[in-house]
Amino acid sequence: MLCEANAPVAVAEPVPVACSHLDPQGSAEVSLDDVLLNSPARAVEVHSSKTVEDTKMERSEVSYKASSPTSGLWTAQRDGEVKLRITEKGLGSKAPKTVHELFQETVKKYSNYYALASKKNGKWVKLTYQMYYNECWKAAKSFLKLGLERFHGVCILGFNAAEWIIADIAAILAGGFAVGIYATNSPEACHYVAENCNANVVIVENHKQLQKILEIQHKLPDLKAIVQYGEALKEKRPNLYSWSEFMELGRDVPDTQLHEIIKSQKPNQCCTLIYTSGTTGQPKGVMLSHDNGTLVETLREVRPTSFLGVPRVWEKMEERMKSIGAKSSAFQRKVAAWAKEIGLQTNLDRMNGYHDIPMNFHIAKHLVFKKVQKAIGLDRCSKCYTGAAPISRETLEFFLSLDIPVLELYGMSESTGPHTVSTPHMFRLSSCGRSISGCETRIHNADEHGVGEVCFSGRHVFMGYLNMEDKTKEAIDGEGWLHSGDLGKLDAHGFLYITGRIKELIITAGGENIPPVPIEEAVKAAVPIISNAMLVGDKAKFVAMLLTLKCNVNADTGEPRDDLTPEALEYCQRLGSKATKASEIIRSKDKDVYAAIQKGIAAVNENAISNAQRIQKWALLEKDFSVFSGELGPTMKLKRAVVLEKYKDQIAQFYTDLDGPGPAHNGLRQ
Repeated sequence: MLCEANAPVAVAEPVPVACSHLDPQGSAEVSLDDVLLNSPARAVEVHSSKTVEDTKMERSEVSYKASSPTSGLWTAQRDGEVKLRITEKGLGSKAPKTVHELFQETVKKYSNYYALASKKNGKWVKLTYQMYYNECWKAAKSFLKLGLERFHGVCILGFNAAEWIIADIAAILAGGFAVGIYATNSPEACHYVAENCNANVVIVENHKQLQKILEIQHKLPDLKAIVQYGEALKEKRPNLYSWSEFMELGRDVPDTQLHEIIKSQKPNQCCTLIYTSGTTGQPKGVMLSHDNGTLVETLREVRPTSFLGVPRVWEKMEERMKSIGAKSSAFQRKVAAWAKEIGLQTNLDRMNGYHDIPMNFHIAKHLVFKKVQKAIGLDRCSKCYTGAAPISRETLEFFLSLDIPVLELYGMSESTGPHTVSTPHMFRLSSCGRSISGCETRIHNADEHGVGEVCFSGRHVFMGYLNMEDKTKEAIDGEGWLHSGDLGKLDAHGFLYITGRIKELIITAGGENIPPVPIEEAVKAAVPIISNAMLVGDKAKFVAMLLTLKCNVNADTGEPRDDLTPEALEYCQRLGSKATKASEIIRSKDKDVYAAIQKGIAAVNENAISNAQRIQKWALLEKDFSVFSGELGPTMKLKRAVVLEKYKDQIAQFYTDLDGPGPAHNGLRQ
């Protein structure tokens, strides 16, 4: 199933689109009865099955040839080829394929099964694999009609939808690059990506996204057309097409023209560009080959019905559930607490290999767990995942206590997605799981605690960064290992634990290396009103911390508001504070809230490994961090360099005040 390759996009922006894989019951919205299409009324124009067979491209004649002796393990050239990391046995020994070949095999096996389902105007529109293939074929010919050149980009700007996925695959079939752009990107950020990949076509979701491209269109010399898919066009312009108009453009393009382009494609050539979020600098175009996608098939066994959310999604769910729980009756709260205690202990026992289920767990499941899971829409979800950023142990334990194990994944764009995976029967709290079959992990330059840089190897490792040879050499060493930049360790059973990032290490004036993430997570766990925490103190005599409070967010813009979230309000009320806004707490230096924060930080300091890791000063900022204001990247990762620059004056104040440990002398504001 080809839409698996787009899973990171699909889960980053939750929309009503379901991907059904080998298990036809995989989607809660697509029932088993709907899987086989028996009604002639559902028929659509079908690209002949003969084409599916004919476009095998006589594989015996064009079978994959080993890379030329001059091919290396990486390249920075858009039309470059790399040596594939084929092993003698195991998953890495499988014959390489192009995206089109993989798609054909899927269509041949599951032609009448549903591949995509998307909700339009309140109704589910469903495509079988055969229909999906036909739509991709039509779109590919339309790209050729628009003048898509070999190894040039098709940028897709918008939230996930069937059209998003069809455009992605069609761009690859037509010989271009599929290039997703974060829907939250500014016009300038969109320009950087579109220019860097020499985009010939940009696909946008709606009028709002269209305006971003129109603003920068004059600076994109390779751009030939814009297509809008999510809503009707509000204006007419040359080379601007609706999705339906676009899909008709290629009718006169002969199939043979597309056949020839597909025939020329090789598994070791680039087909997709994924741009990094730019957390530490300008985004880099990660070049993924056709072959990089073959390992994605291994994930079939772990995602028949699954949900993946970044940590902030799980944290928001936790906050909402706690808020609702606080309004329950005393008896209900007592029952819930009893059930959660049983749920946590039983699942921890399972994690450690004990599989006997106590009777009271079944009672708790009937009384509490099933109802909670249904209430949050996860009653049919067999696997819940998180990734892209650190998640606190407290959040993991909260969901585990409700019989919802949240399993951590770990990987990066440069590894075509996940590299290590946790499964319901093989996980450890705070671990990112074990290496996927066919992948290898090693810890480079490990210290006495076994902590070092996490490195990857396998056929999922990317080709290189587009037009960035120096950056590519930094990422892939002479032996072909991908250096992640993350710090981590492996336990005796092969479970990987991430402890921080090399570039995030704070080196104090005394020369001690301090990983900030564990300290930041500990503070957030100790003080539930805290939304974001950032440790500072590089080259300074002590470390301090910037804090933000949990506030509601403007649903349209993503901008944090001043009013506190329901959970934060309840926390304040329990403390005796009457504050309802972040600004009220900061301007009055609310004694109850400030005392609670100081108490929480003192508790964290008590567990500090060394005196250098103790937080000496802290300050509250009036605005929470966000993508809107630039402190967070599209995957909700903290952009430390941005925060350091934005609040440099406030940070400097930490080291000029003569006050002792505790909150900074003056309330710090933006």
